[in-house]
Amino acid sequence: MAYQTILYDEDGPVGTITLNRPDDGNMFTHVMCHEIRDCIEAMRRETRTRVLVITGAGERFFCIGGRKDGMEDTILYAGTLPTLEMYEAIDKLQKPVIASVNGFAVGGGNVLQMVCDLTIAKESAVFRQVGPMMGSFDAGYGTWYLEDLVGKKKAKEMWYVNPKLTAREAEAIGLINRVVPDDKLKEETRKLALELCERGAFALASVKAAFNARHGGVNGLARLSHDLLLRAYLESDESHELSASMSEKRKPDQTKFGR
Repeated sequence: MAYQTILYDEDGPVGTITLNRPDDGNMFTHVMCHEIRDCIEAMRRETRTRVLVITGAGERFFCIGGRKDGMEDTILYAGTLPTLEMYEAIDKLQKPVIASVNGFAVGGGNVLQMVCDLTIAKESAVFRQVGPMMGSFDAGYGTWYLEDLVGKKKAKEMWYVNPKLTAREAEAIGLINRVVPDDKLKEETRKLALELCERGAFALASVKAAFNARHGGVNGLARLSHDLLLRAYLESDESHELSASMSEKRKPDQTKFGR
């Protein structure tokens, strides 16, 4: 599928989405948000890939936020930059998502890397929240997920005072996982992705769903119970026996329960 604002490629079991607006800081547009969502939704429906990497085009920017250009002038959904579409898609994807931060991760770009399961960054990367400086804010993923990562006091400092954090500083407070030399980012990202590919796919999907259930409410719990537990239950002896006994209009064989 051809995209306007992102690139997608697969190398063995690893899929990579590249935010492809380097001349504008790889900033989100409504088109990009929907393309990222659609690409991830397509990955949910195949088993070729085991891990998704998200990175930015060029050497300077991962992503520095979003633009509302071309959207309707309304306070309803049609006038809202649909970043939540991306974040929800990342959470729903049963595969691990790695943010490979190749430069500035600012505003929505920093939130994007937070929502990803793991983050690896090059040494010269910079992390920052700037909403209150620029007349904006993220009172959802950008606050809850940040508090989970760095604690309430540090999260408030990032939102209230808006400090610039180096990659090493971000690593030290738990905002990201790993820092690597600039020229090793691509190599180390793939090394990490391939290591994840060696882990059990169902096990990782289950652990990810459990993490997400905490914030997901009924949707988060349903992703765990419906998308994972129900599918396995339908293959059990118990499920098969109950289905057969219903069709055959007889009492079920209870010795097959729990099997």
